Amino acid sequence: MDEHLMSFQHLPTSEIYRVTTSTPPSFQQKRSLAAFERACKLMPGGVNSPARAFGAVGGKPLFIERASGPYLYDLDGNRLIDYIGSWGPMILGHAHPAVIEAIVKAAERGTSYGAPTEAESELAELVVRCVPSIEKLRLVNSGTEATMSAIRLARGATGRDKIIKFAGNYHGHVDSLLVSAGSAAASLGVPDSPGVTEGTSRDTIVLEYNDVDALRAAFDQNGAELAGLILEPVVGNMGCVPPQPGFLEAARELCTKHGSVLIFDEVMTGFRVSLGGAQERFGITPDLTTMGKIVGGGLPLGLYGGRADLMDQVIPTGKVYQAGTLSGNPLATAAGAATLRCLLDESPYQHLEQLGQQLAAGLGQAASRAGIAHRVQRVGSMLTLFFCDQPVHGWQQADTCDRARFGRYFWGLIERGVYMPCSQFEALFISAAHTPQMIEQTIEAAEQVLATGVA
Repeated sequence: MDEHLMSFQHLPTSEIYRVTTSTPPSFQQKRSLAAFERACKLMPGGVNSPARAFGAVGGKPLFIERASGPYLYDLDGNRLIDYIGSWGPMILGHAHPAVIEAIVKAAERGTSYGAPTEAESELAELVVRCVPSIEKLRLVNSGTEATMSAIRLARGATGRDKIIKFAGNYHGHVDSLLVSAGSAAASLGVPDSPGVTEGTSRDTIVLEYNDVDALRAAFDQNGAELAGLILEPVVGNMGCVPPQPGFLEAARELCTKHGSVLIFDEVMTGFRVSLGGAQERFGITPDLTTMGKIVGGGLPLGLYGGRADLMDQVIPTGKVYQAGTLSGNPLATAAGAATLRCLLDESPYQHLEQLGQQLAAGLGQAASRAGIAHRVQRVGSMLTLFFCDQPVHGWQQADTCDRARFGRYFWGLIERGVYMPCSQFEALFISAAHTPQMIEQTIEAAEQVLATGVA
């Protein structure tokens, strides 16, 4: 998942308490606790990706045994309405029959070949059909690989070094992108992680998201050196933060004017906020697009693609190097193609929009009745309940959120059978398998927690 750096800031245990009022007595965590203790002896923090350790909400993580439709089932037998969906890809719900059938049929023919298959072209054709800005693409294994490759391509194509990114936008654990903003409106990046050298990140310019003036100033100062600009067209990794009117338009205008490559990181938003992604929803055409999550149907798969003249600069037709032994894996391409066919044939987007509206309104009303400062922000089936007193347009506002309150809210919902993202700074996702009744059940649970347990 795109587990953003902000997501695993650890809260002191003293700042988190369990909400017990009206808590269902059936909730148990004994087997999950034992599993976590075992895992901690084998893996750093007991996890293979940091946010899973629940550092941002306190407590110990649940260990999942299986999933079906809109539900997760943990080792202790708790059934939870899932609003993470493997951090986005399960737009059809877990274990969708068409996706499982495609995976099984592919596995029966072999799990990896290290050679071309027609399945890769079939998936690519579906992507090109759905996303007109993508004329050619390259399949990779993750969103991190996709963004890393797109950045390299932008630099190789332009012969320039500098890249603009935005604070709070997460583009995978690529060295040059593990930087966030300092106190200035625009600054050269300072590494956020040990092991990332200043030399690696010095060509990354970090700006505040939605700040058009700072963006214009950065291009005025650095335009001739800018290889490209990368952004999440709807941010999902500091909570759901939509672009303000004019922001994406300015990014497109400035990149065109200065000959820089505009890269949309649609790893989360691709096929999620509309069939053609955020670029279709907002009517802005990037030069390159990175995708993941849904495009693999829940299996490890990502891609980068865009204008043919850019993509033809990738080896072997061009000189920009990128490769991967498992890229285009037959199981992943089968799952991805099955998912996209379902989205094309049984479009769930009206259903998802309605559920998103219902959940956003219900959570907002529950927080208002409880007298809690909040903002609910949504784009389609992505949304976040922020515990802050102002709209969130960028990281400066997101950073004012009450993290401890979110932790108590999170555990209160867990104990009532609702599984939300384990950080204030992650968007939740609704699937086509959710129903209005489940949304109402979620709202009722949130109302109980907000009214009695998070003040």
